[in-house]
Amino acid sequence: MDELDRKIITATQSGLPLVKEPYQAIAQQLNIEADLLKQRMKKMLESGQIRRIGAVPNHYKLGYKANAMSVWDVPDELITELGNQLGALSFVSHCYERPRFLPKWPYNLFAMIHGKSKQEVSEKVQQVVILLGDHCAGYELLYSKQILKKTGLRLKQV
Repeated sequence: MDELDRKIITATQSGLPLVKEPYQAIAQQLNIEADLLKQRMKKMLESGQIRRIGAVPNHYKLGYKANAMSVWDVPDELITELGNQLGALSFVSHCYERPRFLPKWPYNLFAMIHGKSKQEVSEKVQQVVILLGDHCAGYELLYSKQILKKTGLRLKQV
């Protein structure tokens, strides 16, 4: 990572500015062209130096008060296929595989399901039950009690 990449990361790690042209604003701050900023960020994404660029919505502020991590027991050999199907649902914000901890924790597929009420979440869960069909040996819902600030590694300003 060179000095410019480090400056780009420190300028963007708390989020892009909420303006019409956020890349232009960051580029001005760094005294570079917006195209160069985008090019460098793309390169850092491709190399894995940064994982993603995306919005992180506050579901509570959007009215989604019943948010549950659903955990599913599905066959390991089908987890990629089933995970892709589950992750493609519009009401699932993220979906991933996690190890089982038998005998107490048989679940290996996790998916965050959002709804404005527990009833709405229950209806969405039934859609997942139908989607997974006989491949689902069991599931649980773990409802959120509060939102936690999600942050990754933070670099100090140079």
